[in-house]
Amino acid sequence: MRKGFTRSVLIAASLAGGLMTQAALAADQVTYQLDWLPGGDKSPVYVGVQQGFFEDEGLEVSIASGRGSTDAITKIATGQADIGSADIGSLMAAKAQDDSLPVKAVYSIFNQAPHAFFTLEKNGISELTDIEGKEVATSPFTSSNAFLPLVLKENGMAEDAVNLTKADPGALGPMLMNGGTDAIIAWVTNIALFESQADATGNKLVVLPWSDAGLELYSSSVVASEAFLSERPDVAKRFMRAFDKALKFTSENPRAAAEDLHSMVPEVDVDVVTAQIDDTMELVINAVSERDGLGALTRERVALTWDWVAQAEKVEKDKLDPESIIDRTLLEAL
Repeated sequence: MRKGFTRSVLIAASLAGGLMTQAALAADQVTYQLDWLPGGDKSPVYVGVQQGFFEDEGLEVSIASGRGSTDAITKIATGQADIGSADIGSLMAAKAQDDSLPVKAVYSIFNQAPHAFFTLEKNGISELTDIEGKEVATSPFTSSNAFLPLVLKENGMAEDAVNLTKADPGALGPMLMNGGTDAIIAWVTNIALFESQADATGNKLVVLPWSDAGLELYSSSVVASEAFLSERPDVAKRFMRAFDKALKFTSENPRAAAEDLHSMVPEVDVDVVTAQIDDTMELVINAVSERDGLGALTRERVALTWDWVAQAEKVEKDKLDPESIIDRTLLEAL
């Protein structure tokens, strides 16, 4: 009788193990497309993997690096990825050119513009208007370039008031520190990186955010393919629940989030990423998120964003209904 009981237990355990294996194999696959290289501002999706938030939702998420918002949007539109991060302004501009583009913005990550001038105290640029006539270096890939003429104009300068040079993103910091340029254009998510470079060369960094100079808009957002949203709506909702949880965890635990990123991308420095997360969260959790909610995409601010983008891209405003690129279904499910 005992032998029969033992055999029954073994069979039950074997069946249970088989069911667990089948459940693991049944995890829904999702490909998340970054719009740039891994860094502090990209931490939430890595946190979602490392902390098990995606696994808890029955998801297996793979992450792909990118080379700008246009690259990310193209890959999502063509089915190479399901969902990812991209500048909402780039999505608006692309949709204005091609109304058939099958990509929607579903969640706001940055509710403030991340663009800024970075310079050194010794260069004598303490206010944005001091940039007039200066040498400025920028990456050829950044969405900041489209807004530069507008920010200059908004602050009483000509749209070509600076002498602009385009360089590899990795060269911008050394150019600034070595005197190769008076200022650079980058995102405030990189303050920690450039501060460390300035400290190492005996300089003091000065940051002039464009959001303080009148540029009010949504920026980095979670965007998804229409096919993903329509064909796998439950998977999309589960992904967004996990991502929202990961973003909140990142805000509350920047060091742990940096370590999660380092676990998957060993070449990133935990101290630098921790500082980058602190800088990033000012674009995520602030007066706008307190008023509208984390991730919100309000009609008013979406319209304001399109106003800026249409000017930047020199496109007629009636070329796009900005609501046409928004899908709030996942936000409503949180």
